[in-house]
Amino acid sequence: MYNNVVITGTGSATPQKVVKNIDFKNHVFLNDDGTLFNKENQEIIEKFKAITGIEERRYAEDHLNTSDLAAQASEKAIISSELDRELLDLIIVAHNFGDVKKGSIQGDLLPSLATRVKNKLGIKNPNCVAYDILFGCPGWVQAIIQVNQAIKAGDATKALVIGAETLSRVVDVSDRDSMIFSDGAGATILEIKKEDKKRGVLSSAAQTYALEEAMYLYSGPTFNKGQDQNVNYIKMLGRKIYEFALTNVPKAIKLAMDKGGLDIQDVSKIFLHQANEKMDEAIVKRLYRLYQKPVQKNVMPMSIHKLGNNSVATIPILYDLVLNHQLEGHSISKNDNVIFASVGAGMNINAITYKL
Repeated sequence: MYNNVVITGTGSATPQKVVKNIDFKNHVFLNDDGTLFNKENQEIIEKFKAITGIEERRYAEDHLNTSDLAAQASEKAIISSELDRELLDLIIVAHNFGDVKKGSIQGDLLPSLATRVKNKLGIKNPNCVAYDILFGCPGWVQAIIQVNQAIKAGDATKALVIGAETLSRVVDVSDRDSMIFSDGAGATILEIKKEDKKRGVLSSAAQTYALEEAMYLYSGPTFNKGQDQNVNYIKMLGRKIYEFALTNVPKAIKLAMDKGGLDIQDVSKIFLHQANEKMDEAIVKRLYRLYQKPVQKNVMPMSIHKLGNNSVATIPILYDLVLNHQLEGHSISKNDNVIFASVGAGMNINAITYKL
């Protein structure tokens, strides 16, 4: 018998407010020194679409915060799993900025978002421990790794893991990178199942590069020198991140696959953090190159075109969409092997192999 750590329920929350690329046509984009960017907005938007694949993104309604989206996704995941919420041992929320109220200049992290979600779900059980994880975009994957470890250690049997973010409230509108980011939440229920065959979480790998890579994603002031330079926004060195990801993410995924005894031909789907379409395609291509194989057709589902990059929420939302046949052209079935992998601030990389 195997003690399998299995995803038994999923849910996602994508805001109703749709922001299309054309909505940025009147933005004033600046260079980091505060000077006017020397290209027309139409050209900026067209180049942005060609590189990232993003056509539109979702922003949270003014009255909703990150913890609200997290709770919405969690309700769906609990219903999906048919689990009594009072039996949960762990609630882990992966995020990066806390609850950032509309118009606020700071994130609210007290109490933790996990505590807020537990409150919103009405869970009374004090033995259900709730805490947050800050691990950049790979936060949801890392929380799954932690749950797997906790369950294998006998410290938990059932857990709720959430990735949620409202990045639209921490972007510098004068920075072209502001077009990448979006809002949303994805949630998963994990449980231990004693079964005859091995499935669920098979293996994992995680890495942190913290020398020169540490500041590839950072908090910094607006490019608009006429505004308060003491207020920080999400900033990134796009080219550095692209090169870093292409070099290191395929190797980290292979490390997880080697631990799980999987070959690339055993993998049905790769659920990769939805950061940039061209970057994700290049990562997958390099992964297959490590095995000296051509890329399998239709192996990488993409949600970034319509949902943008909502950080820790991208993978759980994407998995929920595919699992529920809501992403055209993609499906997964029992006994399929899939990969969850992400890269982000830290710089952190992680990957999980999972058998349905």
